Amino acid sequence: MSTIDEVKAKIDIVDLVAEAGVKLRHAGRNYTGFCPFHDNKHTPAFVVWPETGTWRCFGACNEGGDIFKFVMKKEGLDFKEALNKLADRAGVKVESFQREAPEQKEAYETLRKLLEDALLFYRSQLLANKDILSYLREKRKLTDATIETFGLGYAPRGYDTVLKHFTSRGYSEQDLIDSGLLTVRETDQSTNSQSTVYDRFRHRIMIPIRDEQGRMAGFGARIVDPNDIPKFLNSPETPIFSKGRLLYGLDRARKPIRVADQAVIVEGYLDVIALHQAGYENVVSPMGTALTEDQLRLLKRSTRRIVLALDPDTAGQKAVLRGLDAARSAMDREGEFGFDARGLLKNEARLQADLRVASLSDGLDPDEIVARDKDEWARAIENAKPIVTHVMETLAAGQNLNDAKTKSQIAAQVLPLIEDLPSAMERDTYRQALARMLRVDERALVGAPAQSPRVRRPRVTPREEGRASTPVTVAAPPSANAEAYCLGVLFRRPELLYRLDRSLQEGGLQALIPDDFEYTDHQVFLKVIRDSLEQVESDQHQFVVIHLPDSLRGLAQDLLAQTERMEPLEDRLLEELQRLVQKLRRLRATQELTQTRFLQEEAQQNGDPRATLYQQQVLQLTRLIHSVDQANRRLTSKR
Repeated sequence: MSTIDEVKAKIDIVDLVAEAGVKLRHAGRNYTGFCPFHDNKHTPAFVVWPETGTWRCFGACNEGGDIFKFVMKKEGLDFKEALNKLADRAGVKVESFQREAPEQKEAYETLRKLLEDALLFYRSQLLANKDILSYLREKRKLTDATIETFGLGYAPRGYDTVLKHFTSRGYSEQDLIDSGLLTVRETDQSTNSQSTVYDRFRHRIMIPIRDEQGRMAGFGARIVDPNDIPKFLNSPETPIFSKGRLLYGLDRARKPIRVADQAVIVEGYLDVIALHQAGYENVVSPMGTALTEDQLRLLKRSTRRIVLALDPDTAGQKAVLRGLDAARSAMDREGEFGFDARGLLKNEARLQADLRVASLSDGLDPDEIVARDKDEWARAIENAKPIVTHVMETLAAGQNLNDAKTKSQIAAQVLPLIEDLPSAMERDTYRQALARMLRVDERALVGAPAQSPRVRRPRVTPREEGRASTPVTVAAPPSANAEAYCLGVLFRRPELLYRLDRSLQEGGLQALIPDDFEYTDHQVFLKVIRDSLEQVESDQHQFVVIHLPDSLRGLAQDLLAQTERMEPLEDRLLEELQRLVQKLRRLRATQELTQTRFLQEEAQQNGDPRATLYQQQVLQLTRLIHSVDQANRRLTSKR
């Protein structure tokens, strides 16, 4: 037995969840309660299955897992931390491994100690510079307590002030270089000049950057002289400072993020400080570059709800268009926050997060907004919109939406984002919203310009190879493959749809309808096939080819290729289609039945009058499954 299995075997998931403050009640062999990860006091949608040692939220979270996933989400831990915690509880020894060699760990500690000393040095320089202090107090509206809490400092003008100060205290030049406090100018062989070192930060406000555990990692430095460039300068990449794996302020924001169940990302370090001072402590900032998956994973440990609070320049049309350009999806320029819509949507899907965009009004920075009206900031965050909605509205702002070409241009930019979304429901919802905004028929947008999910042709076994009369094996395909195979056959032979409908009805089932398919592109395709049967002017297959939306041409070619060697015998082909349709219906009905039974049990326990309605739905779904099973048995008996 593995260590993980041993820990699972020794810990009762019901006890673990109950000890975390979740009040559980019996629901048959399972337990239910209110989800601890989102605000919901009306419908207990959190279920624990003792037999399998798993849990799931059927509400807003829509997440689930085992004991490790529960502790990770509840306490904001990674897997190794959760394993160690639960193994200690279970009395199971975990064979530990050392991430860093002893000499590496000692070197890293030296760097962190040097950075802590540098923090004190820069702070002393700030206290001695009344002009910079005045700027922070009066212009940035920071209190002395905030300045001290966040360890703000000032780097003096000299090129060797830091070098002289720390070498006189026993640090080597190499230590200062490794920590990022010194910059090396390499030897110029053409002039025989020697390498020189000098202070990296000069005449700048210094902002200490710590990792999520509160350990010093580096500095961010903001200009004082508006003529200096760049506006912000970070520490270089070092063994303990990696821009793509740090978020400024996360060490202070972790708990507030969990409490609020929401993380807010702003663009500037001083914005984070001002918002924390104003009481909004669930705020962090990246290192002046496009967000990375590692940074989002850090936040996902505490919440799945993440808001990007962007100023008009970053959230505006030029930035959005640049973010839609795949070639620019990895911007990494010092001091520039990149809005990469494609990258953000990809990470949102991969991490199962909820990313939204809050645009800031009047060209103001977050610190200016909270200085003007603290409640205005809360409203801006509350009104944050999903990424696709933000892109749609930004591209449409100020445009003439009565112009056909403008509509086409906006649709061409937004539809690829929509089609990239993994959720069919989200794709449909955004297409409908785009159609309403552009005031066009949704059918003009369906599927364009992306393709339906690509499906592979079913594998042919060696025994079947070269036998054209052997039916393609699709005994247990995923829903996408099953739908695609049905469509491919009906695309080649539209007239079979009438026979399929009749066969289904003879078996006591409803004729094939678009809702039998999950994917929108497949639904549209089926409707065109059915339309071909209701006209007599042209060949049915040719009618489909002519009237198919341009966006589905690629899908049509795939379907033809995948059904190239389909069963030539019409009766057996019809039987195969009927069996696949029944399989799709049974799968969907079974899923709905599980959810409805859960709702029924909860309603009965709470005395909810909807229990009767749920009971009727359970009976209907049970009858449907029974009817499908009977039809399958009849098909089998005919063989």
